[in-house]
Amino acid sequence: MPATTRLEAGPLFPEVELARFLQGRDGEGAVASFTGLMRPTSKAGDPVETLELDWYPGVTEASIQAIAEDAAGRFEVGDVLVVHRCGTIRPREAIVFVAVSARHRRSAFEAADYLMDRLKTDAAFWKREDGATGSAWIEPTERDRADRARWPNDEHQE
Repeated sequence: MPATTRLEAGPLFPEVELARFLQGRDGEGAVASFTGLMRPTSKAGDPVETLELDWYPGVTEASIQAIAEDAAGRFEVGDVLVVHRCGTIRPREAIVFVAVSARHRRSAFEAADYLMDRLKTDAAFWKREDGATGSAWIEPTERDRADRARWPNDEHQE
């Protein structure tokens, strides 16, 4: 089961990624995709001008690849794609795109859900929101951790 990942420093175009992913599908009856967008406000409701996703070259890519391979091995899927932004991101821009193909929809949906829960908590990024009121480093929330905890028997789970 292939698992393809890519880290993008520039704009991410989910519609292009999905069109490319759909090409050549043979025997799979389902494709589930997810696009994460940068929110224009912080958790406190303050406007956010940019999100800085800092990464450690080699380490971040390896963490994303390991998550994608875990999903490919855990669910009955044909293909997995994860494209994640890094660097400076503006409100409403795409941060992440995930696509999964499978013979049946349930496996595709579950794999995409799993990928997002893992990416949100386990991918090696340092995140900072910048706005008129200042800058703040952000961490996964309790909700993010609870979502991650839904997936038992995972050797990478803390």
